[in-house]
Amino acid sequence: MVVDLQKCIGCQACTLACIMENAVPENRFRTLVSTYEVHDGAHTGTYMLPRLCNHCEEPPCIPVCPVGATFQRADGIVVVDGDRCVGCAYCVQACPYDARFINHDTGKADKCTFCAHRIDAGLLPACVESCVGGARIFGDLNAAGSQVRQLLEQNKVKVLKPEMGSQPQVFYLGLETHFQGRVEGEGTLWQPSDAGA
Repeated sequence: MVVDLQKCIGCQACTLACIMENAVPENRFRTLVSTYEVHDGAHTGTYMLPRLCNHCEEPPCIPVCPVGATFQRADGIVVVDGDRCVGCAYCVQACPYDARFINHDTGKADKCTFCAHRIDAGLLPACVESCVGGARIFGDLNAAGSQVRQLLEQNKVKVLKPEMGSQPQVFYLGLETHFQGRVEGEGTLWQPSDAGA
């Protein structure tokens, strides 16, 4: 997947489409657009950063699974076999992208699957299909004529946390270097309410 940050407007249509398509439980997300308020001297702006499982070429979540529930399909998509998963959360802890969680409805590890069930049916992932600005582009990186391959060849792309060596397969156009790793700051959207208020 390629994400063009200049086209993302932070509308969360991708987040909602994912929740509806995959029955994601309340207060959990397989994909989310993080929104940052950035101050640069006298100027203040907003920065949108869609986040999801990076479907790494070298996924750190796979070797830590004691029962082999997390695996990589032949097409590179990293998935969880819910029948094998014991909910130990080792994979949740191993993921450098905070892209996994334990589903409180199933007790199993959960994450973005690029909507593998849709891909298998010849459809696009729900987040790509619903993206209002066309910021998410999905396709076969190995196919010479594919749009994602052309974007990688014609543009300077970046990945999140390149120092981890996991070789993420979600690439960003327009990603500023200081947003590649952990972003320091305070959350302002969903803050816990004051006790007794």
